[in-house]
Amino acid sequence: MDGLTLFGLFAVSAMLATYALEGKSSWFVLGFALACGLGSIYGFLQGAWPFGLVEAIWSLIAAQRWRARRRAAGPNDSIR
Repeated sequence: MDGLTLFGLFAVSAMLATYALEGKSSWFVLGFALACGLGSIYGFLQGAWPFGLVEAIWSLIAAQRWRARRRAAGPNDSIR
């Protein structure tokens, strides 16, 4: 396995883990947004620009969801 493949595996695994934990804290939503950003970078680096583009959009949507959840939850949102 080369470095790019390991990077992609990490990005997609982080997406899966943070998506599964989104209900626990808004911080996992932010983690998901960041992991989608990594997935986007991976997609562009490996030459799959449609995947990279969709992941970039997904990252922006997740970041918006994180901001909305943080506003709704206030300062008491923590990992439970």
